[in-house]
Amino acid sequence: MQQFTVPQFIDVEDKVFGPITVRQFVIILVCFLCSALAYKLADFALFLTLAFGFFIIGGIVAFLRINGRPFHYFVLNAIQTFKKPKIRVWNNRLSKTEKEMRGVETLEIKQVARLQRKPLYARSKLAEVSLIVDTGGVYQGGDTDIEMTPNH
Repeated sequence: MQQFTVPQFIDVEDKVFGPITVRQFVIILVCFLCSALAYKLADFALFLTLAFGFFIIGGIVAFLRINGRPFHYFVLNAIQTFKKPKIRVWNNRLSKTEKEMRGVETLEIKQVARLQRKPLYARSKLAEVSLIVDTGGVYQGGDTDIEMTPNH
């Protein structure tokens, strides 16, 4: 049988420059490009403000981890949760129109349920069946008829 090595630490990203990963490097590169664009298009005071903002946001997105996951996963999950929450709350109250529509259906279901009920053994018969099972079939039981009780 062939031996295979199982990959481990598959969630660890490849490092490019020292401790900086490819994803972090690209985010910082985008921050530099946005800052260079702001330098060309805006005056110096606005450039400093924009560059500072770009690097703060870029640093948060590149280096901040929440619950061991990168920050952009947190943002994507938050957006997805706000768009379409996964928790559903059951409201068992029906409106008048729903009650009217379901009135006929519930009567039919109740009638079918009554027809499909199986009668249960009486307690004395259950005790006798239990004794037969416990003795492994040595005790054969009496010749009494099976008593049935309706299921209420």
